[in-house]
Amino acid sequence: MPAIEEKEYSEQFDPAVWKRLLPFVKSYRGRLFFIVSLNLITAGIDIALPLFQRTAIDRFIGEKTLQGLPVFGLCYAAVITLQCICVILFTRNSMRVEMGIGRDLKSACFLHLQKLSLSYYNVTPVGYILSRVLSDTNRIAELVAWGLIDVMWALSYVLGVFVAMLLLNWQLALPVILIVPALAVVTTYFQKRILFWNRRVRRVNSQITSAYNEGIMGARTSKTLVIEDQNYESFQGVTSEMRRSSIHAQRLSAVYIPIVMFLSTMATAIVLARGGFMVREHALLIGTLSAFTTYAIGIFEPIQQLARTLAEIISVQANLERVGGLLMEEPGVTDSPEVIEKYGDVFHPKKENWEPIRGDIELRDVSFRYPDGNEYVLEHFSLKIPAGTTVAIVGETGAGKSTLVNLCCRFFEPTSGKILIDGRDYRERSQLWLHASIGYVLQNPHLFSGTVMENIRYGRLDATDEEIYAAAKSVSADTVVEKLENGYLSDVGEGGDRLSTGEKQLISFARAVLADPRIFVLDEATSSIDTLTEQLIQSAISHLLKGRTSFLIAHRLSTIRQADLILVVRDGKIVEQGRHLELLEKKGYYHDLYSKQFEEESAMDALEKSRKR
Repeated sequence: MPAIEEKEYSEQFDPAVWKRLLPFVKSYRGRLFFIVSLNLITAGIDIALPLFQRTAIDRFIGEKTLQGLPVFGLCYAAVITLQCICVILFTRNSMRVEMGIGRDLKSACFLHLQKLSLSYYNVTPVGYILSRVLSDTNRIAELVAWGLIDVMWALSYVLGVFVAMLLLNWQLALPVILIVPALAVVTTYFQKRILFWNRRVRRVNSQITSAYNEGIMGARTSKTLVIEDQNYESFQGVTSEMRRSSIHAQRLSAVYIPIVMFLSTMATAIVLARGGFMVREHALLIGTLSAFTTYAIGIFEPIQQLARTLAEIISVQANLERVGGLLMEEPGVTDSPEVIEKYGDVFHPKKENWEPIRGDIELRDVSFRYPDGNEYVLEHFSLKIPAGTTVAIVGETGAGKSTLVNLCCRFFEPTSGKILIDGRDYRERSQLWLHASIGYVLQNPHLFSGTVMENIRYGRLDATDEEIYAAAKSVSADTVVEKLENGYLSDVGEGGDRLSTGEKQLISFARAVLADPRIFVLDEATSSIDTLTEQLIQSAISHLLKGRTSFLIAHRLSTIRQADLILVVRDGKIVEQGRHLELLEKKGYYHDLYSKQFEEESAMDALEKSRKR
């Protein structure tokens, strides 16, 4: 995973971080109060049970009488029944809280991700986002529903036991109480180190999962490069680290557990020795000694649980910081309150106020640099693009061809200057107003899980089946559908993995056509299509682009010769602009690109012809 995934967070409790969780917990405050009440009742019953034991021994066994036993038995049964009911209700309500808070956190993250700008996704790994939305939210919800409630129970039980022991016999209680601080110190020391090594185990385990994934997904590449031995050595290194970390964690546990058992046994031994002497001297009843022994044995588990949960709180704080960081991430492009008031936002659009788009675009003294960059990609650049103009953007890979389009589509905003749509600064209107009028076909198209029909309909959800058929036919996507077993109802698979790249491209073309946008963006959209298919849709594209403002980010220069304007990009700068023949006559950078590509295509054609012979 990227370095961002390996970020280490504070190991000190920070109340400010936990305040971010309050809005999500607030909705469940009534249920949480009920759960805490149930835990306090359960803790009280746990404290009372040894007193029942004391009474049974001193009264019925010591005095050798059965008088009052039925009443005692009914009371004991009632208390046990109440405890069972409390545990059942606690479990059911804690599960509801866990599922509810987890759902709310996931929904909030997903909702916020819809609002973030394209720039966030350009720099943030998908795995990082998924980990925040899925894994981190689960751990937070689990801690709130179970861990924090368990802390309340453990604290109540320990304090209640101290009070009960002191009331029963303070002389016998003091030795046990004095051992508790020693246990707390030992537990804190070991839990901190066990937590450290368990964190390392989880981190290495994620690396093993990643290695498995890469090994499976890249199996073909590994075999063609004959690097199976290197893969194995690398995997052995990761698993060896997993083994070392796991053994270290278990060694610490192997030392810690006997120490706790020793302290617990010592407390029990002190109670039995001192209490036995007091019983012999008739200073203590044997039932009281029995209750003390139960308290001495039982008090150590809650203290260990307290230490474990407190360590877990520090650990989960890192998860909360990551989720909070995602929710606090500001979109790179935002609408002003006045614009939202008039046009609405992405979830509450006021389409009745949307003006129709003609497609006139003007860049007026635009300068731009990326938020994490130091150099300007565009500087004092001006350009007018009348509605219906086809603009081609060419250049070598990585030259920055998409930057200008992203600015015009308002995926980014200029650092200085203005971009006008139909004569108005596009910041005076909502992003959704503009994006709803853009048809974007990518080089690597994405299809959603579902049928071909559903994927095309994403272009316009209220489209009829006949309109979908017409859109598919206009870009020859119907030729793809004819080959599928269930036609338009065929499942495309996850991400469209049941189709070839070219077939996915044709379906994405149909989806864009169905949307009937005023602005078209084709981002090297024909580079993944074979020559025959490209010829089939070139005439359809020419027809579709008529009357629409269009941007063609082209790899094959032969496809943009008819463009109204060609912008030549080099090292992030626009170095030439004009029509195809004008740029060739200049014999500049565009001429060199075109000549080089023409020679490569001619050589490939000659090679193909020689193979056919």
